[in-house]
Amino acid sequence: MADGTWSVAQAKARFSELIEKATAEGPQHVTRHGRDAVVVVSAADWREHSRPARSVIDVLLDPSARGLLAPGEAAVFERDRTDDRSPPTF
Repeated sequence: MADGTWSVAQAKARFSELIEKATAEGPQHVTRHGRDAVVVVSAADWREHSRPARSVIDVLLDPSARGLLAPGEAAVFERDRTDDRSPPTF
């Protein structure tokens, strides 16, 4: 347990200590039959590392995500809406 790894039996028997260590020392691994089963993390760590998922369309439409703009920077490339956009006649 010193390295942050607990068996299921140890985790069940000392659950309060498991929570305290996850809060103070970071993620705690719980193993079942010698294999990683779950990782216990503090709520603060979870909030810090979990973000709402963005759709692919949101990412593609966001210029800062494509490296064109820094977050909060004004748009450099804007569509010129003053042009006559009517289709050509033949």
